Amino acid sequence: MSKQNHVFQNIARAVGDHGVDTMFGLMGDANLFMVDSFVRDCGGRFVPAAHEGSSVLMALAYTHVSGKVGIATVTHGPALTNCITALTEGARGHIPMVLLAGDTPVSNPRHLQSTDQREVVKAAGAGFEQLRAPETVAMDVARAFYRAQVERRPIVLNMPADFMWEEAAHTPSVLSVFSTPGGVAQGDILDQAIGMIAAARRPLILAGAGAVTARAQLIRLADRLEAPLATTLKAKGLFKDHPYNIDMFGTLSTPAAYELIAQSDCIVCFGTGLHDFTTDKGKLMKDKRIVQVDITPTAIGGGLHPDAALVADAGLTAETVLYWLDEAEIPSSGFTRDLDIASLTDHPKGADKTAEGCINYIHALERLEEALPQDRILVTDGGRFMTEAWVRISVPDPASFVPTTNFGSIGIGLQEAIGAGVAAPDRPVVLFSGDGGFMMGGINEFNTAIRLGLDLIVIVANDSAYGAEHIQFLDRKMDPSLTEFHWPSFASVATSLGGQGFEVRSSDDLEVALKALETRDKPLLIELHLDPMDVPRMRI
Repeated sequence: MSKQNHVFQNIARAVGDHGVDTMFGLMGDANLFMVDSFVRDCGGRFVPAAHEGSSVLMALAYTHVSGKVGIATVTHGPALTNCITALTEGARGHIPMVLLAGDTPVSNPRHLQSTDQREVVKAAGAGFEQLRAPETVAMDVARAFYRAQVERRPIVLNMPADFMWEEAAHTPSVLSVFSTPGGVAQGDILDQAIGMIAAARRPLILAGAGAVTARAQLIRLADRLEAPLATTLKAKGLFKDHPYNIDMFGTLSTPAAYELIAQSDCIVCFGTGLHDFTTDKGKLMKDKRIVQVDITPTAIGGGLHPDAALVADAGLTAETVLYWLDEAEIPSSGFTRDLDIASLTDHPKGADKTAEGCINYIHALERLEEALPQDRILVTDGGRFMTEAWVRISVPDPASFVPTTNFGSIGIGLQEAIGAGVAAPDRPVVLFSGDGGFMMGGINEFNTAIRLGLDLIVIVANDSAYGAEHIQFLDRKMDPSLTEFHWPSFASVATSLGGQGFEVRSSDDLEVALKALETRDKPLLIELHLDPMDVPRMRI
C-alpha cells in the first residue's frame, strides 16, 4: 500500500516535482502548512513578502529573469483579492506563473472570507484551476504548471482549506510541454512576403518580445539585406553592440531614428503586436510594406493589418526568407552603408531649467548610465520618469530588463525588482521608481530586500508630485497643487529600514552617492530631488 501523506504535504511535493526550489508568498490559514512542508520536507526556499500582491509580482519577475515558472502562494479571501492588479499585470504581459491560493472550507459557504475565486481570477485575465480532491493533487498541480506554460499567463490553483489534513498517496505527475519551434512559414503569403522584402530598397528589421530567442537568425537576415535593426521596448537590448542597431522603434526612438523609420519602405516585424506606442498610432507604418511574423495568431492584426501576415516561428521564418533570397540571388539593399548610427541613437538632452535645490534629471541619468554596474538587471516602475530611463539606461539583453508596464500601474516596481534579484543573486538589480510609486508599493517591500540581503540599487525620481497629472493641469493652465505632495525623506526612510540612503539635490550630491556604489553591502537608495516643472514629458 502506498504511503499516505497529508494533502498539504502532497501539494508541496507536487510543486517540488516540477523542479521548483523557490516560492514567494504570504502565509495564512489555508496555506501555512503547505509552505512549511515545502521548506522542511522538500528543501525549498520560501521568500515572504509584506503584501500578497507583492508575492505574485516577485514571481512574475522571477519568471522573466530565470526562464522558469515562478511560484507564489497566498491564503483565502482578501489575500487573493489583494493580488488582482499583479495577476492582471502578468496576464497582460503573457507571463507564465502559478499562484497557489488557499480557499475557505467547502463545508462553510458562509465563511467571512469566502469569495468566488473563479470569477475574481477570470476578471484579472488569469486562468483558474481547481484542486478537486485529495487524490488528485499531483495531477491538479501538474495541470496548473502545464497551462501556465502553454497559455503563457498566470494560473491560480484553488486549494480548499478543509482538504489540507486529509490523507492520500502521492504519485508524481509532470505534464510535458511541447517546446520545439513550430509554424514554419510556407505558401503564397510567404512568397508575397519574400517578394516585398526582395523589392525593398530601404528595409528595416523590427523585433519584439516574441523574437528574443531568434537574435542570431534576425541578425543574419539583416546583414544579408543590409537593413537596420530595431526593437520594441520589451526586446530592449536584443541587438546591443550590433553596428546597425538603431535601438528602440516608435515613440521611444531618437528624432533621427524616427525619421529613418519614416523613410523606410518595408518593415519586417518579428514577435511584436505592433501596438500604438510602437507604431506611433500607425504614423510610422504609412506608405510602406509591412510583413508581420508571430507564432501567436492573436498578436497579428490588433492595431493594423500587415500586407503579409505569417503565423510562424520568428527564427525559422528568418532562415527561410534568407534561404530564398540567396537562391534567387537578390542583391542587398545597401540601406545601411551610409548610416551614422551614433547620430541615430543619440537622444537630445534639452535645456537645463532646473530650480535651485534640485538636480537635472537628464544629467543624472547620463551619469547613472556611466556609473551603475554594467551587468545590471534593470527594473522600472510606472510614471512619467520612466521613458527617459528606458532610452538612457542600457541593459545587456532583454532578459535583464523588466518594465512593469503591462497594465499601466505604478507602485509595482520594487516587488518585481526583488523577484529579479532572487532569480539572479549574483547580479545587481537597479530599480527606477517615481516618488508616488515608491510611496504606494515600495516602502513596504524595501525592508524585504534588506531581509533577503539583495544587491539592490533604487533610484527614486522625486518631483514631489504625481507628475503625469501635474502636466495635464499645467497644459490646461490650471492650478496643479492637488497633484503635489510633501513626502518624507525617502533616503532617511531607506536608512531607517536597514539600507543606505542618499539625498541628491546637486551634481556634487550625485557624485557622493555614486561613489558609495563602489562599497555598497546592503540595498542602497538614491533619492533624486527633481523640479516638477523640469521633468521631461513621457514619450508615449
